[in-house]
Amino acid sequence: MIPYGKQEITQEDIDAVVGVLKSDFLTQGPQVPAFEDAIKLAVNADYAIAVNSATSALHIACLALGVGKGDVVWTTPVTFVASANCALYCGADIDFVDINSDTYNLCATKLEQKLVNAKANNLPLPKVVIPVHLCGQPCEMDKIYALSKEYGFSIIEDASHAIGGKYKNKPIGHCEYSDITIFSFHPVKIVTTGEGGMALTNSEQLAKRMRRLRSHGITREESEMTQLSEGPWYYQQVELGFNYRMTDLQAALGVSQIQRLNLFVTKRHLIAQRYNKLLADLPLTTPWQHADSYSGLHLYVIRLKLKEIACSHKEVFEKLREAGILVNLHYIPVYLQPYYQQLGFKAGYCPEAERYYSEAISLPMFPGLTETQQDKVIETLHRVIKK
Repeated sequence: MIPYGKQEITQEDIDAVVGVLKSDFLTQGPQVPAFEDAIKLAVNADYAIAVNSATSALHIACLALGVGKGDVVWTTPVTFVASANCALYCGADIDFVDINSDTYNLCATKLEQKLVNAKANNLPLPKVVIPVHLCGQPCEMDKIYALSKEYGFSIIEDASHAIGGKYKNKPIGHCEYSDITIFSFHPVKIVTTGEGGMALTNSEQLAKRMRRLRSHGITREESEMTQLSEGPWYYQQVELGFNYRMTDLQAALGVSQIQRLNLFVTKRHLIAQRYNKLLADLPLTTPWQHADSYSGLHLYVIRLKLKEIACSHKEVFEKLREAGILVNLHYIPVYLQPYYQQLGFKAGYCPEAERYYSEAISLPMFPGLTETQQDKVIETLHRVIKK
């Protein structure tokens, strides 16, 4: 079986985790700030807050930006449900902006059109917009940032797919065009901590709030307390927070993995280049690379030209899986999920997202993918599609 994604674990990674098991700290000890420092250095951000998942990071990012009941958050429909759920966790409403037909990301032009229409018709403007760097390719953040200044919304970059990528020659995560950037360290992502996530920001105030929120809303800083400290043991819960902390076991794995970040992304690009070359004669669209960006290439998504193929999207998908190639589809448009349909969303809401969904297949993409495995994927595609 060839999975669509897979972690790469070395003896150095194992030794790092075993070292924590033999230490005095298993939960949140010295490895957590060490991992935060390593990520800050890698992306040139001022503050990093490690948590137990990217979903948790999205949640506390929304809360730190003041998202609550009566607010609306806008995001892309082509993403994992967490990018939208985080707004609902805060009691806010959610809405979607259709995608760009080339990048499959939230479309900056359609965002502007939706903002203009909302303002003209006295409809709610977004409190926060969450652009998602699908597959690792950044959105057009300069355009989205300019719109944020005109229309007064904050920005959370969901870069769960994108660590190691660049936008305008700067690392994704530096937060020049956003208030907060989110990374994921799930096993199929570019760098893994088993489960884990991180929020990056250049705002000291946002960083302090997110640190409190990840740990029950508790502070030990006297400046944040409602009264003077009663002693060195003293702490206060000053707001309702959560247990979203990352463990030292996870962080130690992250500290080891992040040292190979550039290697991981380079390998992914070599695999993508080979796919691009050897799939060029098939009736499908390979990933397009925006000139202003360098993708982290978490995913390699093809789109089938179904009018030129004798079999259906589903048949191609099933035949690949029957051959032991565990392709996937990223993603079903969020608003097509039953829960979101109950909120009033209907098919046809974002036509480009639905066209993408009807044609997309994620091929195997991970640093350890061998040429032999990749040849099997390519040969099977040729056989299935040409037949």
